[in-house]
Amino acid sequence: MVQTAEKTEDLVRTLRDTIVSLVRGAGPDLSARQLAVFLTCYLDESGHTVRGLAASLNVSKPAITRALDRLGELDLTRRKVDPLDRRSVLVQRTPKGAAYLKEIRSVMGDAAHETSKKPRQEDKTATVRKLRRVAAA
Repeated sequence: MVQTAEKTEDLVRTLRDTIVSLVRGAGPDLSARQLAVFLTCYLDESGHTVRGLAASLNVSKPAITRALDRLGELDLTRRKVDPLDRRSVLVQRTPKGAAYLKEIRSVMGDAAHETSKKPRQEDKTATVRKLRRVAAA
């Protein structure tokens, strides 16, 4: 149970450090919803539609449309009418989006590495206890 809590804490720290790095960087500053849509499109190999993304992320189609509008402005995704069903819109990846995902992976890898190097509070407390025992002896 303690290991799970520690691992969760490490993941949260990695997430925070990743987001801070992305916000400070020169790349786009995406909202959580935009980032969720972006990552879903790039990490799931199957084709995506507005309807499918809305169902997958459990948000409304207009919310997906707004997120895709922003991602399109940034050239991270593009939309195309499905030639097999003209009522449906397909979401496509872009080279700029692939480069952004590569940047996210790099930043997240660096953040995870830094998190793993930081001593945990429990480790600090144990060290202090040991030093007190040595000093008392």
